[in-house]
Amino acid sequence: MSKRTDSNLYTLLFATGMVIVVGSLLAFLASSLKPTIDENKRIEKQQNILYAMGVNENDESSAIFVSKDKVAGEFSKYITKQIVIQGGKTTEDENAYLIDVKKQQTAEKEGKERKLPLFIGEKDGKTFYIAPIRGKGLWDAVWAYVGMDENMVIQGAYFDHKGETAGLGANIKLRFFMDDFIGENLKKDGNFKGIAISKSNNDPKNIDKTDNEVDAIAGATITGDGVSAMIKSELRKYVPYFKTLKTN
Repeated sequence: MSKRTDSNLYTLLFATGMVIVVGSLLAFLASSLKPTIDENKRIEKQQNILYAMGVNENDESSAIFVSKDKVAGEFSKYITKQIVIQGGKTTEDENAYLIDVKKQQTAEKEGKERKLPLFIGEKDGKTFYIAPIRGKGLWDAVWAYVGMDENMVIQGAYFDHKGETAGLGANIKLRFFMDDFIGENLKKDGNFKGIAISKSNNDPKNIDKTDNEVDAIAGATITGDGVSAMIKSELRKYVPYFKTLKTN
């Protein structure tokens, strides 16, 4: 009797077998690649943090990170302290850069105390405080690393996104946009206000650093609004810590 390979049972068994084989293969690949993926994430986060305090390899117009082979050394050189703020308490944690901001935002929505990582760096005699923040753009997540001084004046920033429109919202990660934030004061008359990405900004050359505004990107209104909201809601959470710097 010849084997029948066109029966429903055969098709079902074949499909089940393929699912098991492919699933096992993907699980093996994910497991074997995890150390490499984790290492790449570590490098990227350290590059972002350093960029926000001006440690980079920028040319005249492009945003260029410290190279991968140098980043660990530069991170150790410039980042003097990593802290975690939680429930009004501040503790040092040398692995604070590994905290997942997205997961912490979810925990906060669930009523749990959120962990806020903050990185303190020293460069050219100045102290930098770098905060990682995350928000929502037009299509997906946007995030940033914002470097500030003790008065919450921005000293540098790095923005990125997951799926904003190329040539429009995706331009938040370009040098011309990020550089506009340098020198901008997050406060107004002593109170936290944030920075608005404004279409009606009357300072196109960004000379006024006390207006709490930078120019919007043409055709990227929703992305700009998302960045504005992210800066305002996320960096406000760090205000109590900066107040302690004044009292100390």
